[in-house]
Amino acid sequence: MSDSAEARACFMKWKYSRHFTFLKQADKNITVIRKLCPGEKKLSAAVNSTSNLLKHLTRQHRQSLLSEPSSSSTDNTAATPAKQTKLDFTSATQKVSEGELKKMIAGYVVEEMLPLRTVESLSFRCILNKIPVCGKKAALHDRKMFSAYLDKCYADMEMELKETFESLEYISTTADIWTSHNKSFLGMTAHWIDPSTFVRGHAALACKRVRGRHTHDVIGNEIEQVHSAYGLNSKVTTTVTDNRSNFIKAFRMFQKSDSDEELEEDDEVTFIDVEQTLSTKSEGQFSLPPHLRCASHTLNLIFHDVEKWLQANEAKFIYRSATSKCSAMWTKANRSSVASELVDNFFMKKLIVPVSTRWNSFHHALSRITDIPLAELNTVCTQFGIKCFTDREYLFLKEYCIVLKPLTVALDILQGEENCYFGILLPTLEILISRTLALQDELKLTASLPDIIVKAIKVRFSSMMDNKEALLAAVTLPKFKLRWIREEEKKDMVRAMLTTECRGLSLEDQQPAQDHKNPANSTDDFFSFEEDDCTYSAETEVMEYLKYAGSELGVLSQFPRIKAISLRYNTATPSSAPVERPFSLGNLVLTPRRNRLSSERFERLTLMRYNNFFKNNTAK
Repeated sequence: MSDSAEARACFMKWKYSRHFTFLKQADKNITVIRKLCPGEKKLSAAVNSTSNLLKHLTRQHRQSLLSEPSSSSTDNTAATPAKQTKLDFTSATQKVSEGELKKMIAGYVVEEMLPLRTVESLSFRCILNKIPVCGKKAALHDRKMFSAYLDKCYADMEMELKETFESLEYISTTADIWTSHNKSFLGMTAHWIDPSTFVRGHAALACKRVRGRHTHDVIGNEIEQVHSAYGLNSKVTTTVTDNRSNFIKAFRMFQKSDSDEELEEDDEVTFIDVEQTLSTKSEGQFSLPPHLRCASHTLNLIFHDVEKWLQANEAKFIYRSATSKCSAMWTKANRSSVASELVDNFFMKKLIVPVSTRWNSFHHALSRITDIPLAELNTVCTQFGIKCFTDREYLFLKEYCIVLKPLTVALDILQGEENCYFGILLPTLEILISRTLALQDELKLTASLPDIIVKAIKVRFSSMMDNKEALLAAVTLPKFKLRWIREEEKKDMVRAMLTTECRGLSLEDQQPAQDHKNPANSTDDFFSFEEDDCTYSAETEVMEYLKYAGSELGVLSQFPRIKAISLRYNTATPSSAPVERPFSLGNLVLTPRRNRLSSERFERLTLMRYNNFFKNNTAK
C-alpha cells in the first residue's frame, strides 16, 4: 500500500470525513476539498492530525455539526489530540500528623548532620508554616524541646538494638579510639549474621568521650561497659581492634580464659575484701571477650616492611630518587594552583596525593603517575622545575606498583563490611601469596621483592595460618570450602577438624533425647552402648556439604551443624575498618563551629546517623 492510499484510509476513519473529499498527499500534509462550502475550496491538514479541519467545521459550520446526533462533546474530545490533564494539588494534599512532622524534621537534621539550631531558623520555620498538619497550624518547637525529642528517639533506638541483640546468639564487635579537636572518643560497632536470611547486620554501639590517658585498664573498662550496657557480655564471640599496644595489653590482661569458667570446689571458707572487690581501680574486676587483631592493619604493616627492605637493599638509591621526584610533583601540584591547572590541562586528570590515614593511597598515587607516558611526565617535570624521571626509575615505579597490586586488592577485600566474614581471611592470604609469587618472572629490578612480601605475610600472620577458628570459618563458607587449600594433608586435617566439630554439636543435640523407655533396673540398660548414629550423621553431613555445588550462604540451611559452626566463627569481621566509618561521620558533626556541642549529644547524633534510625523508621 502506497503512502497516499494509507493516508486516505486513515483519513476515512475520521467521523467527519464525509464533509470532505480526499484529494492528495504531499510529504506530511494532505489536501482535501470542503463539501459544505460553495465552490471546490481546498484545505490542507497534517497526516496525523485533523485539528485544522475540525477548527474549520466548528467555526464555519457549527449549526450543521450541532444538528448531528453524533456531534457531542465526547466525540469532539476524541477527535482532538489528547491534552495533559491539569492536577489540582490543593484538594489532594495529604496532611501529616504532628508526630510524623516531628520525626521528619528530626530525620532531616540528623541525616544531613545539621546543627540543632536549624529548627529555630526563620527560613526553616517559613517552610514548616506551609505544611498542613491535620487542619491546624504546626507547633514549632524550640531547640530545647527538639533536643528532648531527640533524646527520646535515641532511647527508642537503644531499645530496638537491645531487642535485636536478644534474638541473636553470636555477635562480634570492633573498637578503636579517635582523636579530633583535642578530644578522644572510643568508637564501637556490632556485627552479626541473621540466622534465617544470612544477611550481615551492623550497628554503632558507642562513640563516647574518653578522658585522660589511653591506658590498657581504661580501654578495657570502657569496652566492658559498652558490652554490659547492651547485654552482650555472654554473646560477643570476638572483639576486633588494631595492633596498638594499649589494646593488645588490655585484652591480654583482662581477657576471660577457659580456666576462669571452671568452678573449683573448696570446703574451706574464703574471706573476700569487699572494698577491694568494689573498687574501680582494682584490676581483674571485668573480663573481655576473645581478641582479634585487625587483618587490614597487619597487611598495612607489610607495606612498611617492604619500605624498610627497599631502604636497606641495593635498590635503595633508585627507590629514594624515584619516590623523591614523585613527592616533589605531589607537593607542587598540591600547593600551587597554577601547577594543578597545568596537570589538569596536560593529563586531563588530577594527581593523587598520598594520605597517611588511607592505607592504599601511596600505591594509588604511584599508579596514577605510572599511567602517564614517560615523555609527557618529563614534560610536566620540566615545567615544574623538577628533575626528570630516568628510564630506570620509571621502570622501577611500574614494577613496584605491579608487585604491590595484589596486596592492595586484598586490603580492599578485608576492609569490607556487608559481605565480609572472618572466613575470608585465610583464602585471601593464600591467594595473595600465590599471585605475588607468580609475578617474579616478569620483574627485572624488583625480582626479589615478591619473596620479601610473602615472607612478611607468613611472619605477620603466623599465628593465624593454622588457627582453628580461622580454618573452621573458612571451610564453612560455601564459597570456599576446601578449594583454597593446596596441600592434600592440610585438606584432610581441616576436614577431620570440621567433622569433629560437627560430632560435638551432634552429641549435644542428641543428649536430651537419649531417655529410654526401659526401666532403670532393666538388664538391657546393663548392656547399653553408646550409639554411633551421631558420628555417622556428622560425617555424612560434612561429606554432603563438601560435595554440594552451591556457593551461596543459603546453602547452609540444608546442613544445620555446618550452619551453627559458620554462624559462630564467621560473625566477626576480619578487620576493624568498620569502626572507622562512624568516625568519618563524627568528623562532619564535630566541626569547629559546633565546639559547644556536648560529648553526650555528639555521641547520640553520630550513632543515630550511622544506624540510619530515622531513615529505617520512615521506611517502615
